[in-house]
Amino acid sequence: MNCKNCTTEVHSNYCPDCGHPTNLKRIDGHYIVHEIEHVLHFERGILYTIRELITNPGQNVRNYLSENRNRLVKPIIFIIITSLIYSVAISFFHIEDDYVKFKGAELTTTVKIFSWIQGHYGYANIIMGIFITLWIKLFFRKSNYNLFEVLILLCFVMGIGMLIFALFALAQGLTKANLMAIGGLVGIIYCSWAIGSFFGRDKITNYVKAFFAYMLGMITFTVAAILLGFLIDFIIK
Repeated sequence: MNCKNCTTEVHSNYCPDCGHPTNLKRIDGHYIVHEIEHVLHFERGILYTIRELITNPGQNVRNYLSENRNRLVKPIIFIIITSLIYSVAISFFHIEDDYVKFKGAELTTTVKIFSWIQGHYGYANIIMGIFITLWIKLFFRKSNYNLFEVLILLCFVMGIGMLIFALFALAQGLTKANLMAIGGLVGIIYCSWAIGSFFGRDKITNYVKAFFAYMLGMITFTVAAILLGFLIDFIIK
């Protein structure tokens, strides 16, 4: 028979070319449990990824880019999952978002854009990561990493940042104390440390450049969103 994935002729249980099984197992309860365990598995799942990114983010992301891409959760999936966790924490405790907030007297396009950002943190973080990536490339222009590799770094780093925000949102929801500002500060400190260690943990200047690149990326993203809203309103009117 031929492989149903790549059409290569197969004489065993698995395709010798792509490794696709000749007969797929039926989806049942055991399959669902196995998939959940695979995602949450501490050795090569999201818990393991979180631990590695907290303890040694720079080295682990470098290993992901150049050595082994199976040990950590895929970066895009990671940032979407962590952003979803943050969104659930904010919604569950009815905590107003203090990180990306814009108020207007009328429902302008800019307000709609920021409302979309608040409701779609996973996608918004990826877009914001592009702005931060450009500033990182500017500050670390002597490094050999390209834009896409730096963007992968940002997905991992900002994913942990979302978990930090979610943790402080949980603490604020349980204690009723205003902890969101502290969570934002801790998140920025972590992101600056993680980005700086990626380019070399022994140089203090790397952490300083990482901090300014991260902050300028956030500011540029916010300004771009505001200008886009004003431009759309101007064209419509």
